[in-house]
Amino acid sequence: MVIKRMQAIIADFASERDWDQFHTPKNLVMALTGEVGELSEIFQWLTPEQSAAITNDPQGFARVEEEIADVFIYLLRLADVLQVDLIAAAEAKVRVNEQRYPVELARGRTVKHSELR
Repeated sequence: MVIKRMQAIIADFASERDWDQFHTPKNLVMALTGEVGELSEIFQWLTPEQSAAITNDPQGFARVEEEIADVFIYLLRLADVLQVDLIAAAEAKVRVNEQRYPVELARGRTVKHSELR
């Protein structure tokens, strides 16, 4: 279980620094939002082509990896604090989305599920 192992590493990191007191769901969501903002900032003014080519820029790609890691860490910590099984929640959400976005109605379209029918 890679997820549980990573959550334990992150929990130990926080505990060793006495940060559990700060890791409330609200604070973790705020931190997660900030990190998503930093990731968004990297792509903000890039063209679609430039954004796809960021993997060819070692410095730019390193920044992307770092921000994705920050987002992932805060998401893992939030799920751990709230006792959310990320894998089960994601699997359940995919099943919901399969119902909301039937292949025959959604293929190649970017509309909200309520507009498909």
